[in-house]
Amino acid sequence: MPALNIQFTEDEQSLIREAAEREGVSLKAFVRNVALDAASSRKHLRDALLTDIFDKSAELNDRLA
Repeated sequence: MPALNIQFTEDEQSLIREAAEREGVSLKAFVRNVALDAASSRKHLRDALLTDIFDKSAELNDRLA
């Protein structure tokens, strides 16, 4: 399985570690979950924007035809 090595400052890592402890998960699991949640959320936003653009383009193309 591919891996990713990310560097954090001591303060950043402490902040992340505290958040993971509050969630009751390991540091690795916390960072993985947060990254996947952010990626999924952004994909959803991108898909919504593309749908809007395609709809508006279709309307414009119909008017220009």
